[in-house]
Amino acid sequence: MSTVNVSRRRFLRHSVIAGISVYLAPLHSKAFAALFENQLLTLPAWDPASKHLRFRIDGKAKAMGKKVFARDIRATDMPHWPAMQSHAFILRVTQADKRFDGLDLSLLEEGLQPDRLVTAEDLARDGLAFPPFYGDDMLLAQGKTPAYLGQAVAILIYHDFARYSVAKNRLKFQDQVIRYGEETGPLERDPWGTFRYVRVGGETSQDDDIFSSMKDLPIFPAAVKKHLPVWPVGREGGKLDEQGMYYAEQISQELAAPPDDWLVLTRDYSTQSVDTAALEADNSNGWYDVEKQTLHLVIASQSPQEVMESLPQMLAKSALSVTQVILHPCYTVGYGSKDHYNFPYYGAIASLYGEGKPVRLANDRYEQFQSGLKRHPYAMHYTMGVDKKTGQLQSFKGDMIVNGGGRSNFTPSVVMVGVTAAQSIYYFPKSDLQAVGIASRALDAGSARGYGTLQTMAATEMMIDEIAAELEIDPIALRLRNVLKSGMKNTQGAIAAGAIRADEVLEKAAKHPLWLNRTQAKRDYEAAHPGKRYGVGFACVQKDFGTGSDTSFARVEISEQGKITLHHSAAELGTGTSSSQAVLCAQWLGHPADETHLSVTDWSALPVVSSGDPYTMSQAEQDRLAENPLWSPSYCSPSSASNSAYFFSHATLEAARQVFIQGIWPAALALWQQGIGGGQAAPFVVRREDARWVEGGLTADGMQILPIELLAKTAWQMGLTTGAVVHVFNRWQWAEADFTLGHQTVRLPIDALAVRRQDQYQVIPRRKAYYPPVQRNNAAVTYYSAMGTLVELAVDTATGQVELLNHHSILECGNQIVPDLVSGQIQGGLAMGIGHALHEYLPLYEEGPGNGTWNFNRYHLPLAKDVALWKQTSEILPPLSETDPAKGMAEVVMIPVVAGIVNAIAAAIGHRFRDLPVRAENILEVLP
Repeated sequence: MSTVNVSRRRFLRHSVIAGISVYLAPLHSKAFAALFENQLLTLPAWDPASKHLRFRIDGKAKAMGKKVFARDIRATDMPHWPAMQSHAFILRVTQADKRFDGLDLSLLEEGLQPDRLVTAEDLARDGLAFPPFYGDDMLLAQGKTPAYLGQAVAILIYHDFARYSVAKNRLKFQDQVIRYGEETGPLERDPWGTFRYVRVGGETSQDDDIFSSMKDLPIFPAAVKKHLPVWPVGREGGKLDEQGMYYAEQISQELAAPPDDWLVLTRDYSTQSVDTAALEADNSNGWYDVEKQTLHLVIASQSPQEVMESLPQMLAKSALSVTQVILHPCYTVGYGSKDHYNFPYYGAIASLYGEGKPVRLANDRYEQFQSGLKRHPYAMHYTMGVDKKTGQLQSFKGDMIVNGGGRSNFTPSVVMVGVTAAQSIYYFPKSDLQAVGIASRALDAGSARGYGTLQTMAATEMMIDEIAAELEIDPIALRLRNVLKSGMKNTQGAIAAGAIRADEVLEKAAKHPLWLNRTQAKRDYEAAHPGKRYGVGFACVQKDFGTGSDTSFARVEISEQGKITLHHSAAELGTGTSSSQAVLCAQWLGHPADETHLSVTDWSALPVVSSGDPYTMSQAEQDRLAENPLWSPSYCSPSSASNSAYFFSHATLEAARQVFIQGIWPAALALWQQGIGGGQAAPFVVRREDARWVEGGLTADGMQILPIELLAKTAWQMGLTTGAVVHVFNRWQWAEADFTLGHQTVRLPIDALAVRRQDQYQVIPRRKAYYPPVQRNNAAVTYYSAMGTLVELAVDTATGQVELLNHHSILECGNQIVPDLVSGQIQGGLAMGIGHALHEYLPLYEEGPGNGTWNFNRYHLPLAKDVALWKQTSEILPPLSETDPAKGMAEVVMIPVVAGIVNAIAAAIGHRFRDLPVRAENILEVLP
């Protein structure tokens, strides 16, 4: 029987990578393929009058446990795979200061030894190693000191579940299984990344900067000595980095000896390591068909395109004969935990050594704690200067140490994003902000929700409250005096994109009853509840969204019967992307996509190529490469950085727009001009800008409503455009290009385009590309969404327990695509922020999750009783107009509640905490 089904719906071929043919293959109908046909995914329940989606298209499948997640897939679900399912697990070190001296599997009596034991020696012999992003030692070799706690040393494969289960339980929590030799101490290594941004503004916020990273450059270390950065020597009028350090020294000197009318506050803050706690633990299932030299792999990943590129490159260097890779990406739950994480490569290794049998590698919850990506712990030393008479912030100096753990993962960019966000919603005339991401023996930290900004902005919001108390100014009033407004520059010297509306959030919060009545409410509550202390706190932040190199593909098609299909490179990780991207098609085609396919990696209809690094390339290199009409600075982004609502939506809308402009609209004009049913031609002037989708179809300027089915049929009959593929790129500004469409050259906010006519796609080569200048990388961030949260809580003085009584949030996120999804993100983000502020704590080192004994019995995720479930409220600022884009908001919603809680505790008991989480025992220590 053939290994593959070659129909386009069920099997899509991608290009050859590193000499290996790579395929994207949706899972078989028993598992994942044809989900709409089998009603695992539901058709969009769309109300055309209200333009409201009644439920998310994947909601029913997920709620009922249908097989849409990779974790649910077994060999029997896959066509052409052997039915017998093998299982594997990984052994990991629990000490990182001694050499690894091999394994002791004597606990596994006869009959429980693995059918296949995979070690570093096997990988070295066969030439298998991580792709470069993940560093060295996929499995640690005997005689080496582990780089971090929880590092993998061996994979044990069993061909039957019973022996696997017994053996795994026999070895669990048994430290003697891994032998250790000479004590060496933990490895000492250079930092994963270091960033410094210095800005000295002009006389006013509108004047040119004297120095800034946007105008000049960010500052990088001149050297690294004893694993610490050494900065250039400051020199007035010297090289740019020397000038920057000169101004940094001037800022330090002024803060050390400030003017008489300044208040200068210096404080230290810290945040904990947090487990990303995705409820779908990391997993894979794979089969290496030795006869056909084909590796099949079911994966859960936020970045399937990265796996698709890197896995063949990894296999091409090996001695194993792999000529084909067939990937089956599934729906997953991520929030950073599965973004560029290494688990799919361990799954591939287990499959390659499975002796011709499918091998499932799936973490249990202990293993997930021991190996899953963590949120970076931060230590922050902040100094702020403020004019005591005006309450105007003058200067901000911040030094941050970020613990990246044993592997780099995304530590450099987390460091960069965190340090550039530290200003929160405020304008500072002068700032010197630096951060270093250190290597340690802790578990590696990665792309956790908040991405460094949670840590740095929460600290800023706590400090602003303390400054307000020192100056005896209402905390929201102080914020309003200093809020960054449209046209002002951030600490990198970049002007934020679009309207900045944090001031509107502040104004609404200042008028809310929770804030206005807080003094009287405190008296009333404490009188009625002896032994409890009441407080209301507030915080407001604005979070960037995007990465500065955001890119995606989208393909929108309409069938002859009027059915709309969307293919997108985005992955569904639990945010509702599948539903929101489907809904966007309605803007141009009158109805959500009837079918939505995500994690698509086959873009052969639009063969874009990418080369160079979009962050470090020179302008000359970009200009030269852009002469290729199918080149782009970046190929495809993973689902992360809140990029769905704005960046992915742009691709969907632009593809749908082309189908409308080149297909549906000319079909409508033709129908109106010939007169429907033999009537007269159009009696009115009909303009495209007047087109409106209404219940029943399309109209414009009083013309007859045309149903989508008739429009689609006409477009097909006339040979018009019935499908479009676009590629987009954004470096804090959309790339544009000139295309010749018909007899007209148009400039579009995309960088590549293909259109379908008569069931065939044709690439429309761009005539000229307009990429944002490389200099815009220095902006670091420019897109923001804002949120403020008021928190009402009570502290029990006998137990130290904090009870959240209520909280109210105000969000600015542009036009909502699916309001119910926005509401869900707000509620989920608030719960995560509450956990970060009050509950979630992991020791970093030997007593932490790297020892393999941590689970949710020890790790307190917030429950319904912890989050004021039935009283919490939220509101969304109305958009400025119906044309406002949807902004990324999945990260900002978890941040202000953190500082809001800490500020409310200070209002309740009079003590300001600066280390997170604030647990009951911490409160008891400071109560009289």
